[in-house]
Amino acid sequence: MTSIFDENGKNIPCTVIEAGPCVVTQVRTNEVDGYEALQLGFDDKNEKHTTKAAAGHFKKAGTVAKKKVVELQFENEYKLGDVLTVDVFTEGEFVDVQGVSKGKGFQGVVKRHGFGGVGQSTHGQHNRLRAPGSVGASSYPSRVFKGMRMAGRMGGANVKVQNLKVLKVVADKNLLLVKGCVPGHKNAYVIVQK
Repeated sequence: MTSIFDENGKNIPCTVIEAGPCVVTQVRTNEVDGYEALQLGFDDKNEKHTTKAAAGHFKKAGTVAKKKVVELQFENEYKLGDVLTVDVFTEGEFVDVQGVSKGKGFQGVVKRHGFGGVGQSTHGQHNRLRAPGSVGASSYPSRVFKGMRMAGRMGGANVKVQNLKVLKVVADKNLLLVKGCVPGHKNAYVIVQK
């Protein structure tokens, strides 16, 4: 993340996203596939690390292999081999950004679910300040219910952040500045949708 200043001198936090060039590697049609969609490829891949089947697929579109391939459903006005750049976005519009959130590993209930813990070390508490407390009933139902909020793996899930304002479009470098934060680590792949 970074920040820029608007015309009033207000500091606005924003995220810089490299949005393109994306090549149309396949066009899905109602006649052949039963739905309309576009398959987009981004970020060139080394030919040495590409299978023959994938290389042939990208060769039809007239491009080299891509690291990230995504299929988006919408009415297509593009042909095979067309290149989408950051010019499809305009300043001031709102977009949705989807990606995989940062993985945080195995976390306890205080961090994962926001439990309060004991708070103060009173009532003879020794080392149970961040424990979950009681999780089940007595002899009936004699089990712990499914979905009980407990410690476990946190993060690493698909997340979509909606209605982020496009602050700036830098067309010559294919950069998009959106207000706020987006899911994922630095240099992670995200999908930006109108």
